Amino acid sequence: MSFLGLCMRAQKAAAGETAAVNAIKSGKADLIIVSEDASDNTKKKFRNSAEYYKVNIIFFGKKDELGKAIGKNETSVLAVCDSGFAEKILTFSEIQGKSL
Repeated sequence: MSFLGLCMRAQKAAAGETAAVNAIKSGKADLIIVSEDASDNTKKKFRNSAEYYKVNIIFFGKKDELGKAIGKNETSVLAVCDSGFAEKILTFSEIQGKSL
């Protein structure tokens, strides 16, 4: 979670559904993080976008945890827009056995 905060402070993340969709469509997103408690519709929407645009996706944490990590109240979706941060987060998520 601390890496998400660093990523946001470095302005290498897009928080929220609209910002994440824009990052994905513009080719800036290297990783999509969707909270585990996001709606089924949100999960499906971003799973489909990730597949279509060939972007890695993980389902991780709760809305309030993701929000707290990036200095916001809650967020369901976060797009990481830096390959270095994305690789590190993917490595951590694989170690912890989170779903891809």
